[in-house]
Amino acid sequence: MTVGGTAAYDGQPGIPELVLRAVGVARASGFELSCRPEQGRLLQLLASGRRGGTIGETGTGCGVGVAWLVSGADAGTEILSVERDAGRAAAAAALFADWPNVTIMNDDWSAILRHAPFDLLVLDGGGSGKQPDDPAVDPEVALKPFGALVVDDFTPIAEWPPQHDGTPDSARLHWLMHRDLLSTEVRLCPEMSTIVALRRH
Repeated sequence: MTVGGTAAYDGQPGIPELVLRAVGVARASGFELSCRPEQGRLLQLLASGRRGGTIGETGTGCGVGVAWLVSGADAGTEILSVERDAGRAAAAAALFADWPNVTIMNDDWSAILRHAPFDLLVLDGGGSGKQPDDPAVDPEVALKPFGALVVDDFTPIAEWPPQHDGTPDSARLHWLMHRDLLSTEVRLCPEMSTIVALRRH
């Protein structure tokens, strides 16, 4: 979830209609932490490469990220997303009521692991290891062999090791140096980057 993400859609061309509907739900709900268009386009691309598979997401928000995933996936792709806020989960579930391949759950982020392993897992609302009370998921549990994982909302690397608040960025290093993953950081815009990682086996 990105600070100012909902407002980032103002005046943006080429946004899929379903995404615009989700952004409208976010605006009506006063929810400002939707994934940005740059991140959404990456999710759309990654989902298109996992057609017929299973995609998971933590942190549904009002469904903007899910809408991008749906815009890249086909009807045979199962998409599951979990949101701990009951109001947002209900709003997102209503938005995707006509998509039988989409399931929105109202629960803690860890509920997504009951449906693992995934072909693609987007960690936007838990499981990224960015906070002390947010343990990082185990790729061998969460991903199918050669499944992909996405962790967003990093500032682009400007030095090595990457820093956060004046100390090495342990969460970013966890994913970039993980022995079971092939990982890279993708700069989506001047102020934001995302880690994309592939399970090795």
